[in-house]
Amino acid sequence: MADSNITKKALAAALKGLMEEEEFTKISVADICNRCDMNRKSFYYHFKDKYDLVNWIFDIEFFKIIEEKSQSDAWEIIEVLCEYFYDNKKFYRSALKIKGQNSFEEHFIELMIPIIESRIQEILGDGETQEFHVNFCIDAFIGSMKRWILDKKDLPPEKFTALLKSCINLIVVSAEKEK
Repeated sequence: MADSNITKKALAAALKGLMEEEEFTKISVADICNRCDMNRKSFYYHFKDKYDLVNWIFDIEFFKIIEEKSQSDAWEIIEVLCEYFYDNKKFYRSALKIKGQNSFEEHFIELMIPIIESRIQEILGDGETQEFHVNFCIDAFIGSMKRWILDKKDLPPEKFTALLKSCINLIVVSAEKEK
């Protein structure tokens, strides 16, 4: 493994450990560096800020799982995504409380837009309302995911995915009837 990845993974492990103990807003770059005996210069060589590190953690962990499982179906990817969030719930409960520019939520939205755009285009084709439909679906999907992750009821990922799928299928059936 390249030294760069060793350093990044050490910083990621430090941040994840710190987020087990306190809120993200109270964690500084110095805290992260102290936890893994690195200096701030090393941190800033690899990441713009602590928000960038949170997003990198998601990208590296989730996309590794996707590569290993090699799903081709969108629902399989959503199921794997839900399992991943469920297995890392404490971290993402904290990450989703981050607001503003460079937040995990904004990063997640940016990753989901092309996936949802593609699916909407398959269902509705090109049209003047496509942007509205994409935004609606993004808001619904991200809002539902966020509510589920933050909810203390601890709904298992299989049940959440089944509920999500039933809601989306209702929308698809309705859209097909209107064509």
